[in-house]
Amino acid sequence: MTGNRGVVYQGPGRVEVQDIAYPEFELKDGPGVNPANVGRKVPHGAILKVVATNICGSDQHMVRGRTTAPEGMVLGHEITGEVVETGPDVEFVKVGDLVSVPFNISCGRCVNCKARRTEICLNVNPDRPGSAYGYVDMGGWVGGQAQYALVPYADWNLLKFPDRDQAMEKMLDLTMLSDIFPTGYHGCVTAGVTVGSTVYIAGAGPVGLAAAASARLLGAAVVIVGDSKKERLAQARGFGCETIDISEGDPGDLIEQVLGAPEVDCAVDAVGFEAHGSGDKAGEEAPASVLNDAMDVTRAGGSIGIPGLYVTGDPGASDEAAKVGSLSIRFGLGWSKSHAFFTGQCPVMKYHRQLMMAILNDRVQIAKAVNAVAISLEDAPEGYQAFDKGAASKYVLDPNGYLGSG
Repeated sequence: MTGNRGVVYQGPGRVEVQDIAYPEFELKDGPGVNPANVGRKVPHGAILKVVATNICGSDQHMVRGRTTAPEGMVLGHEITGEVVETGPDVEFVKVGDLVSVPFNISCGRCVNCKARRTEICLNVNPDRPGSAYGYVDMGGWVGGQAQYALVPYADWNLLKFPDRDQAMEKMLDLTMLSDIFPTGYHGCVTAGVTVGSTVYIAGAGPVGLAAAASARLLGAAVVIVGDSKKERLAQARGFGCETIDISEGDPGDLIEQVLGAPEVDCAVDAVGFEAHGSGDKAGEEAPASVLNDAMDVTRAGGSIGIPGLYVTGDPGASDEAAKVGSLSIRFGLGWSKSHAFFTGQCPVMKYHRQLMMAILNDRVQIAKAVNAVAISLEDAPEGYQAFDKGAASKYVLDPNGYLGSG
């Protein structure tokens, strides 16, 4: 049997690359695996040799100790790979296919999947609707920051790239289809971004940059990205966005300097629960600050897309309420302005084929927008550290040398 190595969470601030089990068509017991999922047979699955797997901000929340993730869990939910084995129930996916894996694990059979709400599949996680690879409280499906990974319901979940050579040439772009590109796009779609929109994107991390690129793809007139990290703001300006440094003042005032008015048509929260304040409170953690700012700067009748992660349990929160996901949101402000709010994980399958076609036909350069950088699997701990310090990069792990990372 082939060996396997993966990125393993070792407690707050620590990950290690270790030998891990090679995938089988059965979900085994292990850290974070729901007991009801132990022994679950996966004849409908495929084993992938991982071509690219990315470090995500959601992974960083766990590694910082800001979730209840157990030590020993294999991380990684952004997976692109080559099929090397299929289960007996797989009909259409073939060995040798290059595929993108939606980070949402879904069955394709339940009422939510049939309604294209694959982010809240009812059949893959005994804890609650929705599941993902290598993530806390998501059923225990093993993460894909590894050399090999198992994907259940392969005929349903996998998106095949139509041409292998073309896909390999654009792999740094295509690997973004597993999560951040559809997630950023979803944030913009749910916020109502359209031709001529003025848009505020809170956060210039990879999801925020992906949202900004998506807003431009959707025809926005002005895209304003807010952050306090100068390198990330420079990255946003590099593909045509306006930027504001929220450490310099109130977002509304800064937006007025760009637009001549303190409000935009719509906003996207690409930060989530580890948000910090603006102006003289820019260094202070304030988990509701981005949502409150978004309501403040979005015009009456506008919508706010919220792809940024919010959790039900945050042991590292600064106050007791936030530890259980309760935030001091100015809901009255949003109500008085008739705002619409859209929350939850992105249903990747709703968008990934269209976004693949946009990449393959040179309508968008998402890898350039998020500054994708390929590194070896063994360098994953250094990648996590650099990302945690605010590097303006999206780190793409290269577990099997397909990307030539060395």
